[in-house]
Amino acid sequence: MNKMKEIRIEKITLNKGVGESGENLKKAIKLLHTISSRKPISNVSNKRIPKWGVRPGLEIGTKVTIRGKDAEELLKRLFVAVENRIKPTSFGRDGNFSFGIPEYIEIPEIQYDPEIGIVGLEVAITLERPGYRIKKRKYIKSKIGKNHLITREDAMEYVKTKFNVNIEVEE
Repeated sequence: MNKMKEIRIEKITLNKGVGESGENLKKAIKLLHTISSRKPISNVSNKRIPKWGVRPGLEIGTKVTIRGKDAEELLKRLFVAVENRIKPTSFGRDGNFSFGIPEYIEIPEIQYDPEIGIVGLEVAITLERPGYRIKKRKYIKSKIGKNHLITREDAMEYVKTKFNVNIEVEE
C-alpha cells in the first residue's frame, strides 16, 4: 500500500457540555482530567439565550484534545466502553466520526468517583493522511486533491481493521 494513503488519527477531542458554569462544570473538568490526564479547557458561549439562562462569556462546557500515541491507546479503551460497536451515522462525509459514552465508568481503568457521579461524554475523532498539512500551513496553503481525501467508507474500513470495531447495519 502507498504510504501516503495510510490513514492515521490526527486528534481525539473529549467534550462535555453542561450548559452552565458552577459545580457541574467543575465535575466535568475533573471527569475529563481523570480520563485523559491532561488539563481540559472551558468552552465559552458566544450567544445570549435567555430561555436557557445563557449569556455571552459564560463557561458552558469543557473539552480536552489528545494527539499522537496517547490518542490511539485512549481510543482503544473508549471503544471498549461502547462494546466495540458504532453506528454508520456516526461517520461524517469527510471521514471524521464521533460517538457518545453514556457512563464514564464503562471505560476500562476508570474508577467511579462519588464527587463526579454518573455522567457521560462525547468523543470526536479527526482522521488524516500524510500531506494534510498543506491545507493548514501558513505559507502557500493549498487544497487536498479528491483522490487523497478520506471518505466515509475509508474511515469505516480503517476503524474495522485497526480497532476491530463492528459497524452496526442500519435497519
